[in-house]
Amino acid sequence: MWPAIFVSHGSPTVAVDDTPAHRFLAGLGRRLGRPRAVVCLSAHWETAEPAVTGSPAPPTIHDFYGFPQALYELRYPAPGDPTLAEEIAHLLQAAGLTAAVDAERGLDHGAWIPLLLMYPEADIPVLQVSVQSERGPAHHWQLGEALAPLRQRDVLVMGSGALTHNLADALGRLRRGVIATAEPPPRWAEEFDAWITRAVEAGARDDLLHYRRRAPHAAYAHPTEEHILPLFAAAGAGGGRGRKLHDSFEFGSLSMAVFAFPDLP
Repeated sequence: MWPAIFVSHGSPTVAVDDTPAHRFLAGLGRRLGRPRAVVCLSAHWETAEPAVTGSPAPPTIHDFYGFPQALYELRYPAPGDPTLAEEIAHLLQAAGLTAAVDAERGLDHGAWIPLLLMYPEADIPVLQVSVQSERGPAHHWQLGEALAPLRQRDVLVMGSGALTHNLADALGRLRRGVIATAEPPPRWAEEFDAWITRAVEAGARDDLLHYRRRAPHAAYAHPTEEHILPLFAAAGAGGGRGRKLHDSFEFGSLSMAVFAFPDLP
């Protein structure tokens, strides 16, 4: 059975910058193996109710601004799978969730940037499931549980967000020239990252679902929740207990942590 994973996709520049996270993601596909399809819950597709991409050829969406031109020339022409999209919608509906198929939506950078490194051939069908940023961790855990049967069908369920995501802090550090490991991460980022890691590896579902009250610096690490919600979906899909596979920071405070649920063999 396939694991579910959570990847911190970081800045779009992770696709081209030689950082620890870039190197890890570039080897992750070989470590996981080749799935029949990838279903990605990305922080960059937010809808009021769950939706699934249903295009047979989803376009590459360059949903970022002010980056080097080389990034806008990248494409990830992975196929879609309209039949699987309908099956996913039915799984969500069977779990009591409203779900619709969006036949036009492409792949945003939360999906295609890490997949470009993991599976550069772009020959594995990729579908996205949207997040509902106002509905919190428990909703996304349920969303992941609804997707869990896909793991038995050689489908990789991937949450894509960021373990820490205070862009004001990260951009301030970027202006000072902090890119990858030029200086240690700030204490708040280290402590939040460590708390989440302990909770994931202990399978502490209740702590994770109430991280906003229990984790140190939670509101500073995530002024808004959309980038951590895919973690709860991956945990729900993967049975709750996970293992950290990668640990690094970029731009000083942006955690690039990657988790598998459960641990990889």
